[in-house]
Amino acid sequence: MLVDLHMHTFLSDGELLPSELVQRCIAAGYSAMALTDHADSSNLEAVVLAACRVAQDFNLKSDSPICVVPGVELTHVIPSMIAELTEKAREVGARIVVVHGETISEPVPKGTNQAAIEAGVDVLAHPGLITLEEVELARNHGVALEITTRRAHGMTNGHVAQLACKAGATMVLNTDTHSPYDIMSPALRERTILGAGLERSFLEKLADNSRQLVQKVMDKVIR
Repeated sequence: MLVDLHMHTFLSDGELLPSELVQRCIAAGYSAMALTDHADSSNLEAVVLAACRVAQDFNLKSDSPICVVPGVELTHVIPSMIAELTEKAREVGARIVVVHGETISEPVPKGTNQAAIEAGVDVLAHPGLITLEEVELARNHGVALEITTRRAHGMTNGHVAQLACKAGATMVLNTDTHSPYDIMSPALRERTILGAGLERSFLEKLADNSRQLVQKVMDKVIR
């Protein structure tokens, strides 16, 4: 089953209603997904509370085939504010906090990767040319590093995977979905992992890492 912990709706810059995104994930065979719209200090509470409402709509149904994780992606914020905003996000109900890492395709502030790791976020998304020292710090803090199917951000997947394997850091595979065409398929998942220089055996390993993270934050077993 597929798990994706980095997805956007039209509450930030995605194309779909949260409920439509969830329904499309169900149709694609997902067992769990996270609503992680972009946020900074201007919209954090609104984004997280909206994600919590939609997650509750689906998770309280006894026959729901999917676990919806309410979350947020802190994006382009001042690095010194990441710890504070992470704490605030969790206080208002975010079960998963993603930080928009130092992708080489956008002008993300230098120091974002380290600040996110030190804040103990759940996932550092598309961390770009992350250093070995930062990867080791992520391992020690239990922060998962993202391998992404998103084209521009994915240019450094191989670099991230190589250092994560060297340091023994946790990786997860996400789509950073913004449109219905971004939703993961088994074929896309396999191509992305192989393109990052990982063996096919990592297909199940990365899926396991995502399922374990969902179980940790939602106290629910995901198969």
